[in-house]
Formats: sequence, C-alpha cells, structure tokens
Amino acid sequence: MTDNRDFGAPASDRRVDQLFDGIGRRFEYLRLSLTDVCNFRCTYCLPDGYKKPCSRPTELSADEVRRVVTAFARLGLWKVRLTGGEPTLRRDFDEIARTVANVPGIRRVAMTTNGYRLAEKAAAWRAAGISAINVSVDSLDPARFAEITGHDRLRQVLAGIDAAQAAGFDSIKLNAVLMRGINDRELEAMVDFVSSRDLSLRFIEVMRTNDNAEFFAERHVTGQSVIDRLQALGWSRLPRQAGAGPAVEFGHEHAKGRIGIIAPYSKDFCSSCNRLRVSSLGKLHLCLFGDAGINLRPLLQNDGAGDELIERIRKLTATKAPAHRLHQGNSGATPHLASIGG
Repeated sequence: MTDNRDFGAPASDRRVDQLFDGIGRRFEYLRLSLTDVCNFRCTYCLPDGYKKPCSRPTELSADEVRRVVTAFARLGLWKVRLTGGEPTLRRDFDEIARTVANVPGIRRVAMTTNGYRLAEKAAAWRAAGISAINVSVDSLDPARFAEITGHDRLRQVLAGIDAAQAAGFDSIKLNAVLMRGINDRELEAMVDFVSSRDLSLRFIEVMRTNDNAEFFAERHVTGQSVIDRLQALGWSRLPRQAGAGPAVEFGHEHAKGRIGIIAPYSKDFCSSCNRLRVSSLGKLHLCLFGDAGINLRPLLQNDGAGDELIERIRKLTATKAPAHRLHQGNSGATPHLASIGG
C-alpha cells in the first residue's frame, strides 16, 4: 500500500516502495520521452524524416512530467533518462531537466541526444542537473555519417562530445547502430576512438519495427558476432553495475574507454529488464515492443491524484510480459524507435 501524502510532501516524510512485475523483476529506471519529433533522418529509424500527423495531442507539460516522475520515484525508481525523438527540440528542455533532477528520490538524470546542440548547451544541461549523456554517433567518417543521418554534422557532434567532457558529466556514452554493409567495417576504428578516451561506446543491434522489415533483413548484424570480434581484440566482459541499462559491457586492460553491446535478439535479454517507458503523450509502455501504451494522462492533471497514479502503475507493471516477441517477427505496436524513445 502507498501512503496518503501528496506529491509535495518532503522526501523524509514519504515511504519509498519498490516496483516489481509478476516474475519478480525490480524496476529502477524510467525512460521518459519528451517528444517523438526528430530532426535527423537516420536510415534505421526515420529514413524519410519525421512526418507530422494532421492532428495530435500536446506533449506532456513540465508539471505533468513532474507528477509522473514523482510517482515512479515513490515506487523506488531512481534513474530517469530523457529521450525522444530528439528531446532537445523541446523549447522547455532545460526546465524539464531541472524539474526532474529536483524530484525527491531521483539520483540520476540522463539524456539521449543526436548531439546537434551539444557543443553550445553541454554546460547548461550539466548545470540543470543532467549527469549522464548518450550521443548517437553511427560513424566516424563524415560522408558515411551524413549518409546514415541525413546531416553533415559529424564535426559538430564530435565538438559536442568534447564540450560534454569539459562540462564534467559523470558518464558519456556514444551509441552506434551497426549495419551490415554500411558501417560494420568501422568497428575497429570506433573501438580505437574510445580506447584512449574516458568514454563508453555501445554497439546496438538493428531492431525490427513495423516499418523496417526489409531494412532489418538486409542490414542486421548480430550482437554475438560483435562480441566475438571484441573478444578477439582482447576485450573481456565486465560486471553489471547497479541501475545499468541493457548493455553488456566490456573492458580492456590497455583502454580508458569501455564497450557495451545492446543485443535484444540475444538469449535471456529480457531477464534483467529494469526499465519502464512513458511516451511524450503520457502513455506507459511496459516494453519497447509491447502491443500498446496505457494512458496515464488523466491522472497527471493535478497533484491530488498521486496515490491513484501510483496504484495504477503498480497494477499495470505486474502484467508486464516476460519477454518481447522479436524472435517471432512481432515488434508489437512500435512503428519506429523515435515513437517512444528507443
């Protein structure tokens, strides 16, 4: 049972529960999408660019974000990742970051970005309370980067990574989606890039969604093949850290950086799931590849609905499926990765 105090009660006055699903997985990590809009046209996500619908509800306000994050914090979640689309397209992104960072119980605020504003904004985002940042860098070759993303901005993104290091983020990770025949031959070069830097590089399997079945069949590179290549280069698996995301991490005795593999098609990938997702429209997604989101927004309109919101989240989480159905070619209702933050 939750207590009856409202969202504004001091942290010391509120009992923190823990959130589990029906098979005993504990949830500590919320991925919160702020928008499904993105200004890049990545081949594996939005190859034709973002298509604005004729009509759509407004995105969650800063107050609605505060309420939903507060509810999850009272259920024991302590890490929030702000994502999109491209979350920094929100004009109120800095305000939202500060809001989330000041929610009692939240110990880490992270963000994922394509990096187009990072060079100018890194210091401001760090000051707003963001301590960890993931930047999409799918190639270190300028021409190939432009081919993948639709923008010739590699130099700008790399300058942003330097600015993030200067700003003092606790964790900086580079995300690269490996694709057969496009950038898979860059693996060694990308590993060399982080070997001399205090960065993490995460290789991500292409994931099938409702709109990319042909692309997936042509370009998918298995996570295990990447692990085999890393081990051949002398990298070895590291212990999993508390609150970590889905990556399996590797280190090397002569490298400053670390390498992670996100391989959703690997055996038992879902067994360590510790994260839930809320879309920019206030829908709870129990899985990235679930059938549909469940609308929480009616309970986000005022502070007085806090206890009801918490019980709603608790009951829904108990129904979370043991695993996704990607191996059966079923990606649920997810049209593309930008729709609920990947």
